[in-house]
Amino acid sequence: MRKVHVPSSPLDEYSVVYFGNDWRAENRTSSHHVARRLAARLPLLYVDCPGLRAPAPTARDLSRLVRKFAEMVRGPRLLGPRMYHCTLPQIPFRRLPLARAVNQRLARFLLPRWIRRLGWRRLISWFVVPHPGFLAGQLGEDYVVYYCTDNYSALPGVDRALVADMDEQLTRCADQIFAVSHYLLEKKRPINPSTVYAPHGVDFELFSKASDPATQPPANYEHLPHPVVGYFGVIYERLDIELLLRLARQRPLWTFLLVGRVAPEAARLRNFPNVVLPGPQPYESLPRWASLFDVAILPYVLDEQVVSANPLKLREYLATGKPVVSVPTPAVEPFAPHVRVAAHAEAFLTAIEEALNEDTPEQARARQAAVAHLSWEARVAECLAVVEQGLARKLAARR
Repeated sequence: MRKVHVPSSPLDEYSVVYFGNDWRAENRTSSHHVARRLAARLPLLYVDCPGLRAPAPTARDLSRLVRKFAEMVRGPRLLGPRMYHCTLPQIPFRRLPLARAVNQRLARFLLPRWIRRLGWRRLISWFVVPHPGFLAGQLGEDYVVYYCTDNYSALPGVDRALVADMDEQLTRCADQIFAVSHYLLEKKRPINPSTVYAPHGVDFELFSKASDPATQPPANYEHLPHPVVGYFGVIYERLDIELLLRLARQRPLWTFLLVGRVAPEAARLRNFPNVVLPGPQPYESLPRWASLFDVAILPYVLDEQVVSANPLKLREYLATGKPVVSVPTPAVEPFAPHVRVAAHAEAFLTAIEEALNEDTPEQARARQAAVAHLSWEARVAECLAVVEQGLARKLAARR
C-alpha cells in the first residue's frame, strides 16, 4: 500500500523556553500543568523565575534561596522526556535597582548559553509571569507568548507600580496573549489585540477519584467527625481568615479540614480543635483528602486580585463531585448552576448547611459533567493551534 505523506506542523521544528513560577512550589498551579502538556508536544526548558515578592527572613525562604542558587549554578537538568529545568539568578533585595540590574545581566548571560547547550535553534518563548519579560525577544526566538494567569500587581506584598510596569511591557511586546479570566481579557485586549480568552483546564481523571468508593482517605484521618467542610491550597492572606474563624466558632461539631501550607497570618486557626491543618500534601494525594469532604469551600477575600482571578481549584472541586460554596466572583458565573454563592458570613454558613442537607447524587454527577470535558490537554491544544497560526503569519510576513 502506498504511504500517504502527512505534512508535519511547523511547530515540530521548535522548542519552548518557558518562564514559570517555582517548579517545586507546595501547590501545583496552571504554570505547572501547562508546561507538562506543552512538553508532551515540544521540547521545553522550564525556567524557574524569582518570586514577585522579596524573600522574607524565614527558614523557608532562606532554604529556597540556597536551593535556587545551587540550581542556577548547575544549569539545565532533565525532568522527563523532552523537558528540562533551570533557575534564573535569585540575588535577594530585588527592589534595589542594582540587584535587579545584576540579576538581569546574569540572566542574559546564562540563559542563551544554556539554550545552546541543549542544541536548540528555533525557539518560542512562553511567559507565565511578567518579571522575566525583559528577556522577551532577546533569545533569538521567533514568537513570544504571554500566558497571563493573574492580575500580578494586585498580589499581596508586591511593588504594585513596578509589577504593573513589567506586566504592561510584556503585554505590549508579546506576539500572543492568553488571558485566563474575562477581567484580564478586557484589561489586555486594548493594549494588545492578539489577546484571547483561555480559561484553566482540570485534571478530571485525577480529581474524580474523590467520589470513587475505592479511594482511601489518608492514614490517621479516616475517622474525622462529619460533616467535613474542606479546602485545599495555601492558607494565607487571600483567604477570609475571619470568615473561617467565625465558621469554626459557630459550628464546633463540624470539622474544617484545610489542606495546605499555613502562612503566619492564618496561625490563629490552630486555636480551634475542630480545625484540622495537615499541612501541604502532594498534588496527586488531593483526591484522597477531598474524599473526606462533605462540602468544599472557596472562602476568598473579595479584593481586586480575587475578582480578576480564575481559581483552578473551582474546577478541581467540581471534578470531585462534592458540593461547592464560594464567595461571589466572576469565575464562578459559568458554573452558577453547580455552585452555591454567598456574599457574607451568615449567607456562607447557610449555604453550607443547604449543601449538607439538600445535595443529591444527581447534582454530584451534574457538577462532574460540567468540567469533564475541560482537560488540560484540550486547553493546551487550543492554545497551540492559536500559536501555530500566529507563528505562520509572522514568518510569512518576513518573507
